[in-house]
Amino acid sequence: MGTKAKKAMKKNLKRVNAKIKPSESADFLPLAGGPGRKLPELKPLENTSPVLYIGRIPHGFYEKEMEAYFAQFGTIKRLRIARNKKTGKSRHYGFIEFESPEVAKIVADTMHNYLLFEHLLQVYVVPSENVHPRLWKGFNYRYKPLDSLQIERERHDKERTLEEHKKLVDRVVKRDKKRRKRIEAAGIDYECPEIVGNLHPAPKKIKFED
Repeated sequence: MGTKAKKAMKKNLKRVNAKIKPSESADFLPLAGGPGRKLPELKPLENTSPVLYIGRIPHGFYEKEMEAYFAQFGTIKRLRIARNKKTGKSRHYGFIEFESPEVAKIVADTMHNYLLFEHLLQVYVVPSENVHPRLWKGFNYRYKPLDSLQIERERHDKERTLEEHKKLVDRVVKRDKKRRKRIEAAGIDYECPEIVGNLHPAPKKIKFED
């Protein structure tokens, strides 16, 4: 394209653009001229996650109570309270999944900062991309309280080797010495009884004749 042709095309574009009055509502004007165009309004993406995070769960408000309470809003698919693996005690937060995302949004708006047993519940919708794939592992697990007394009884009564028994006795003797020193430092004239059975004879080696 020659220089004259370029100049002529520029003049034509200027004339066309001068005749066209840009609309105030137009978002942009085409480079080749023409009426202004307005971009379509994009609606904000709504959260479609049906999973809720619930924090500051009070003592006594556990799986059965939560399921019975939140069932008034809609159908619950899954419910899980985080618990200590060793003791089984609640960590005071959990997750609920409803069948409908709309119900989850209503629950989050209604129950956030709701006062329950002197605790302000913290309820948030968890975005779908933040839901961990292993979040619901073991969700149908029904917690059974641990019998700590039975566990301690089995630990105390288990059979020990000579080395384990010697370590146990050494700890008892060490505590006994510290107790004696505290009694003497307090100026109390008291003779502590000796620990009975703290020594075990080593097994004898029997040599058999050929």
